Amino acid sequence: MADRLIVKGAREHNLRSVDLDLPRDSLIVFTGLSGSGKSSLAFDTIFAEGQRRYVESLSAYARQFLGQMDKPDVDFI
Repeated sequence: MADRLIVKGAREHNLRSVDLDLPRDSLIVFTGLSGSGKSSLAFDTIFAEGQRRYVESLSAYARQFLGQMDKPDVDFI
């Protein structure tokens, strides 16, 4: 299991090709001005990819009830 969460080229909403290298098992805080992309990074990129990968691991029968989940606009997570 990897000890870091690496994000390369995140481009959701206000994000412009953001690269991050975050440690696992740590409290991480995103701060910044309103509209700077904090929620886009946390929810629309990192959370969305985690949710998509979880749903992808379910059986085809279970996935049919959940619908299609789009991949976030990111080069690599």
